[in-house]
Amino acid sequence: MSEIKLNTECIQHMALFENITGSSVVDCLIDDGDGKIVFVIKKGYMGLAIGRNGCNIERVKKSIGKQVEVIEHSDNMEKFIANIFSPINIKKVEIVDNRNHKRTARIAVNAKDKGLAIGRDGKNIQRAKLLIQRHHNIDDAVIQ
Repeated sequence: MSEIKLNTECIQHMALFENITGSSVVDCLIDDGDGKIVFVIKKGYMGLAIGRNGCNIERVKKSIGKQVEVIEHSDNMEKFIANIFSPINIKKVEIVDNRNHKRTARIAVNAKDKGLAIGRDGKNIQRAKLLIQRHHNIDDAVIQ
């Protein structure tokens, strides 16, 4: 895992999320373009983070005033990628080493889910690339 640098705003949001949900946060991304905050939580804390009928997530949304997305961390890169793209079914993840010593994750999805995986204006794949790079030292990601 590469070194993750967090700004003050991220640290504040992480502390708020942990206080409300009782779960443990590993990383936080603030997407100002989407008005969304993505929290990466420790493995095994998803139920606690969401809460009964989503009550914890709703409390966090109201406190922060933005949409919230929660992704469960995994040391297994393929599982982490599947968690990022959930509920899309990931068929296969292949790591390719390029000539310039960069590693690319080729992510195979069903043709009907390709647009959803990429997202409007590529927002979903860009967010996924950033998370994969931060947590598994993969330089790029491509949806196939």
